[in-house]
Amino acid sequence: MNNIKQLIFSQFKTFSLLSVSIVFSIVLLMIRMKLTHSFFYLFLVWNVFLAVIPFAITTYLVSLPKLNKLKLIIWFGVWLLFLPNAPYIITDLLHLKISNSHLLWLDILVISSFALVGLMLFYLSMVDMKTILQESMKSNYKDSLIIFIHFLCGFGVYLGRYLRYNSWEIVQDPISLFTDILEIIHQPSQYYEAWLFTLLFGAFLTIGYWVFQNFKYKSET
Repeated sequence: MNNIKQLIFSQFKTFSLLSVSIVFSIVLLMIRMKLTHSFFYLFLVWNVFLAVIPFAITTYLVSLPKLNKLKLIIWFGVWLLFLPNAPYIITDLLHLKISNSHLLWLDILVISSFALVGLMLFYLSMVDMKTILQESMKSNYKDSLIIFIHFLCGFGVYLGRYLRYNSWEIVQDPISLFTDILEIIHQPSQYYEAWLFTLLFGAFLTIGYWVFQNFKYKSET
């Protein structure tokens, strides 16, 4: 408990900025709901909640003085399972094409605000996980794993957006999930869009991570 309190105090600015960003996004959504009398984008609140989970996991793990390998592997698996939910919010911009609101600019602002929160949670969680892995992996392997995770998240976002799988379906319906994954792997020519999406989205997350890490390093020096 003391470790968690110490972490909260040390990361107070980060937590405060995240809280302000989330509250601002919700306020924008409430304004839209008031003006349009529609609850259509209310699902964004749930999406942000899911995006907070991997960040909460790494925040907790960073607070621990020691972490044995078995516990790290278990937490890493859970973290990786929920991680795609954070950048997934970007794809909610697709809902703009069916928007019939005269306040289209407000719709863009609402979704972009939630998507920005998701990206911030994603990159903060990635930085924390890199710190956690420093003690158990060689530098080269660690950096390669981080990049691989970005592309794995790209694939996870594809599964969620286009095949409509959720993180918990690995427990509820693992057979269907792994069947579809194996089919995409074994028949890449028929699922070229899945591979293209994965590569481009993964590259997008990787470049964003490098930029975020560079800015974070400069702010600490």
